[in-house]
Amino acid sequence: AVVSTQSTGGEEDLQPLAVAKVFAKLVEKEKPDLVILGKQAIDDDSNQTTQLLAGLLDWPQGTMASVLEHSDGVLKITREIDGGLEDISVKLPAVVSADLRLNEPRYATLPNIMKAKKKKIEKMSVADIGVDVTPRLKVQNVVDPPVREAGDKVPDVSVLIEKMKEKGHLK
Repeated sequence: AVVSTQSTGGEEDLQPLAVAKVFAKLVEKEKPDLVILGKQAIDDDSNQTTQLLAGLLDWPQGTMASVLEHSDGVLKITREIDGGLEDISVKLPAVVSADLRLNEPRYATLPNIMKAKKKKIEKMSVADIGVDVTPRLKVQNVVDPPVREAGDKVPDVSVLIEKMKEKGHLK
């Protein structure tokens, strides 16, 4: 399905909660066992929609998935964390956010492109599905951090310790 925001004025930014609510309505309608979303938004760098959708649906979630394995209604998810890889398991239905390593892109063949052209895509507006996408958050002010002073280069550890003592960082 394609959901349009044209009836709401069109060009306002959709915030993560509004996007999650739209997806929740589509999930309610389509009844999938698995929803796979991107890791983060490219416009505002948010990483919220997957978690918000899982909360709205009361489904388990797996974030930043690089490998998925399905077996007997359970999804084993390998995800990248700061210290390496972590394996978690969640019961289906579930919501997953995809890391870039989850899938290798492949090119569609001409017969499949022709089949896709014939596929009916349902179009609807946010008003049709009954979701309020009015922005809830407003950026009040954006300020650059203060410019830092340049650091001092020191030739060795003894000079470093001496300078730190002078500035009161060491006793």
